[in-house]
Amino acid sequence: MPRQTIPTLLLLLVFLITCSSCNLNSIYNENVSLKDTKWDKDALVSFNVIISDSLANYDFYLNLRNTTDYRYSNLYLFLMTRFPNGNISRDTIEIVLADNKGRWLGKGWSNLKENNILLKKGLRFPLSGNYVFFMQQAMRVDTLEGIHDIGLQISKATNIN
Repeated sequence: MPRQTIPTLLLLLVFLITCSSCNLNSIYNENVSLKDTKWDKDALVSFNVIISDSLANYDFYLNLRNTTDYRYSNLYLFLMTRFPNGNISRDTIEIVLADNKGRWLGKGWSNLKENNILLKKGLRFPLSGNYVFFMQQAMRVDTLEGIHDIGLQISKATNIN
């Protein structure tokens, strides 16, 4: 193996280890791409999550990628939760995507901005079992344009203070 290849491989290995260690506490991380960056008002995006430890604390995140062509500075959505016992809850959530001057808050250099929004820190699920989370856009338009994908991330809480 040539000598200059070894530092390159070592650098790549360090990068991969660093990236993978960021999600060591993650028990669920899934994103769903929306076709043609369009989200119809009747389209539900669903996530099935198995919670095995109802005594642990979790951090609950929403992942969102939008284009800079998105017309609004925020996003309203409905989050429905179906519990393992069949009960259902529904919340309305507002996600702020741009500041008062119209500057995007997400990360990204191109026309795609990525947001990882903490919705609940130190969440405790009341039951063990299969939870189904449904998301639906609630922006008072039939078809919302500019949302690339939406996702859910649940991590074991490292610090609940």
